[in-house]
Amino acid sequence: MTGLPLGGKSALVTGGAWRVGRGIALALARAGADVAITYRTSHAEAVETAREIESLGRRALAVECDVRSEESVRAAVAATVNRFGRLDIVVNNAAVFESASFDSLTAEQWDAVFETNARGPFLVSREALAHLRAIQGRIVNIGSLGGMKAWAGHAHYCASKAALHMLTQAMAKAFAPEVSVNCVAPGWIEIDGDNEGPAERFAAKTPMRRNGSVDDVAQAVLFFASGPHFITGQILTIDGGLGL
Repeated sequence: MTGLPLGGKSALVTGGAWRVGRGIALALARAGADVAITYRTSHAEAVETAREIESLGRRALAVECDVRSEESVRAAVAATVNRFGRLDIVVNNAAVFESASFDSLTAEQWDAVFETNARGPFLVSREALAHLRAIQGRIVNIGSLGGMKAWAGHAHYCASKAALHMLTQAMAKAFAPEVSVNCVAPGWIEIDGDNEGPAERFAAKTPMRRNGSVDDVAQAVLFFASGPHFITGQILTIDGGLGL
C-alpha cells in the first residue's frame, strides 16, 4: 500500500458493476482502496467487477441494493462497513437515463428518474454520513452536463441531475467541516469504443475533438477522492469543452 493515495481506505460505489461505475471502482482500487459496489439487476457483471478488484490486491464486495429504498441502502452501507471496518469514500454513481418528448412525458417516468438520480444519492449519503464524519471522508456525486444544459428530449433527466448538483452544494455546507462533497458532471462518454451516430456528431462539436472516456470520469472522481479535503461543493464538468 506504500505510496498509494487511497491505501488503507475503503469506498462504496453505487451502480459500480459496469460501464462508468465499473471504471470508477477499478480506478479507486488501483489507487489502493478496498471497494464495495452495488448493483440492482447486473449480478453477473458485479461478480466480475469484484473479481477484477480482488485481482488488483484489494478487498471487494458486491452487494445488491436498490438506492430508491431506505432499507436497501441501510443494508448496503452496513455490509460495506462490516466488510472493511470503515467507510472513507462514497461515489453516488447509480442513475437512469431516458429520452422522452416533453408532451408525452408521464408523471410515472418523471418520478422514476428522480427516485434513482436524486433520491438515491440523498439516501446513500445520509446513511453513510456518520461513518464518513468519523474519519473526514468524501462524497463524490456523478452529475451530468445535462444538469447544466437543457436537453429538450430529456427534461426529467436534466432536472434530476440539476437537483443532484444543488444537493451536492447543500450537502457540502451541511456536512462541513468533516466531510467534503463534490460532483463530477460528464458530457458525452463513449462506452466500449462506440463512435457511430450521435457519438460521432458530439465528438465533432467538442473543442477537444473527441468524446469523453470512462477513464476521464474515473480520474476526475479520483481527484476528489484523494485530493485536498479543503475542496468542497464543486461541480467539475468533464466534457472536453462541449458545454462551452
